[in-house]
Amino acid sequence: MHTRSGTTVSNPAGLFTLALRLVVGWTYFSAFWRRVALENKLDVGTPGYIGEKFNHFLPHALGIKPLIEHLVSNPERLWWSMVAFTIIEGVVGLFLMFGFFTRAMSVATFGLAMGILLGSGWIGTTCLDEWQIGILGVASGFTLFLTGSAAYSLDHWMLRRDLPITRKGWFFWLGSGPIEAFATRLKPVVFAAAMAILFLTLFTNQVFHGGVWGKLHNKSVRPQLAIADARLGRGALSFTVQRVEGADVYGSFLIGMAVLGDNGAPVLELNGQELAAFPKDRIHNHYVAKVKPGAHSMVLPLGAKADIHWEDERFRTLPPGSYVLLLTDISGTTWKTAVHRP
Repeated sequence: MHTRSGTTVSNPAGLFTLALRLVVGWTYFSAFWRRVALENKLDVGTPGYIGEKFNHFLPHALGIKPLIEHLVSNPERLWWSMVAFTIIEGVVGLFLMFGFFTRAMSVATFGLAMGILLGSGWIGTTCLDEWQIGILGVASGFTLFLTGSAAYSLDHWMLRRDLPITRKGWFFWLGSGPIEAFATRLKPVVFAAAMAILFLTLFTNQVFHGGVWGKLHNKSVRPQLAIADARLGRGALSFTVQRVEGADVYGSFLIGMAVLGDNGAPVLELNGQELAAFPKDRIHNHYVAKVKPGAHSMVLPLGAKADIHWEDERFRTLPPGSYVLLLTDISGTTWKTAVHRP
């Protein structure tokens, strides 16, 4: 795969992956560029804050959900993590494009892509957007580790000049050039790793989208709410609501909140304008993506989770018994849960 004689270094594979290295490098560097140079997406509380985007990953993340929940529950740690993540993406992308310590950057690419895949591989309104980005990043990182870089790279420039650093054994594992271990083990290593990546591809495609067998599903198309811990006491109704599905760029807009009696008729209800004026101090948000009153409704971003406390003196006069809490989205979708009045 590589040959080296004096100051001449030949690595056709590293040359063949030049386009892949440049495109993957820009993919990661552009994330840094968008958040820092084109817009300030690291500013907490402003539209487009990257921490809220990270919160969108939460409902169906695979394997790393506890980590995401910990970060979105601790805004300061989340901000530092987003800053570090952005800097890492910028460095990895820039170094890849310049072909500087290519193999080390390919390992970082593999890790970043795995994070995208496991965290947001289920998101994509019109196609499997995040899943494709993640799984192709994993395969690209592995490929670039095997090939390293050749002409048109700083690694190659250092090798051609036979700089002292290139004589270190570790340089070939972190930069580019021949790796002796590959000489005898190349085929089984490549085959085993390729099969592992193929398995990861099929497994995540099935888990996130049902793309291998059974019925296809897309959790990013329609809003879905999960209601829990509904309690009806004297003067108040309390419950927890979380937005777990739907488009990450578009909220769920509640235009109705009602308590239904035995006959299905509402005994108490709020319309869209009343929900738009719902007191903010009666909404306790768990994460950085916040449930809040909007212009004409109550807005629930993807991943947001909040405790709602609906106070009304009329609750005091409700007779004991079983009731139903009904939430209505602007699309006409409704969600129900039973609630008991002791």
